[in-house]
Amino acid sequence: MAAPVWAADGVSDEGAAETSAIAETGDTAQTAQQPQATQQPGPPSGVSGRPDAGQGGPPFKPVFDETWATVGIGAGLVPSYSGSDDYRVFPLPLIVGRVGGVGISPNGPGFNLDVLSAAPSRGPAKPSVSFGPSFRFRNDRANQIEDPVVQLAGELDTAIEVGVNGGVSFPGVLTGGDRLSVSAQVRWDILGAHDGMLFEPGVSYFRPIGTGAALQLSASASFVDDNFADYYYSVSPAQSAASGLPEFTADGGLNSIGSLAILTVDLDNNALNGGFNIYAIGGYSRIVGDGADTPYTAIRGSADQFIGGIGIGYTF
Repeated sequence: MAAPVWAADGVSDEGAAETSAIAETGDTAQTAQQPQATQQPGPPSGVSGRPDAGQGGPPFKPVFDETWATVGIGAGLVPSYSGSDDYRVFPLPLIVGRVGGVGISPNGPGFNLDVLSAAPSRGPAKPSVSFGPSFRFRNDRANQIEDPVVQLAGELDTAIEVGVNGGVSFPGVLTGGDRLSVSAQVRWDILGAHDGMLFEPGVSYFRPIGTGAALQLSASASFVDDNFADYYYSVSPAQSAASGLPEFTADGGLNSIGSLAILTVDLDNNALNGGFNIYAIGGYSRIVGDGADTPYTAIRGSADQFIGGIGIGYTF
């Protein structure tokens, strides 16, 4: 996805591809794999925006203006559920952009909005702030449970989490075109599934590679409350009788830590003119606390969670 490659004035996209895609993993890699602060991409500082300058061609207008979008689709290999050691292929859709002055970016199987999104600027890059609502769809153990024993414990309900996200981005940390972003989001379940709350801080570093590629590295953590932990990690007497797993009572706290890398390549080596691009994603997270100690993880799965995927996008 070309979008995250060219963030304007440090308005970070915190990994647009980064996880749009990636957490459709059914939340598998836990939120540690998600991009946290999703701010608005745009043209890169230090790039003229006129590749034809001096060649007598017409003025070049970058695709990143007041309104633009990147849409895409890919496929990823993700855990069957959070804590599983079984993996499955999952579609990874992507949408990121800026419409009506509002930035849009992926948030796992969901999205973030940035109401402070700044229009792309050709001037010097400056620190920027993002803030807006967050939405996420969570279907962990709601379907496609690969482990037959865990399946006997029963499927869970789908959750929709709503909250807020915010962050600050600093351009020119190591080079003229890079960016360091610090962010956080908090969300609550509104469907009465886990009825809990999550807090997810994160940090990311973005660096362009020439005019048609970029690398983004991020690290994040996930903290959950007792309601969330009890719903996904406790083994009730009924679940124990059905599956043969020992009973377990889970409490909240630090739930996971993780890292993610996203490489984006524009297919004509000029991200400013839009068009097709490819993105590759790889990540690792470690479930900790009661999420690691639950029989669903400790006996039937693994606390080490890996994700990977590749997709193609189009920017217009």
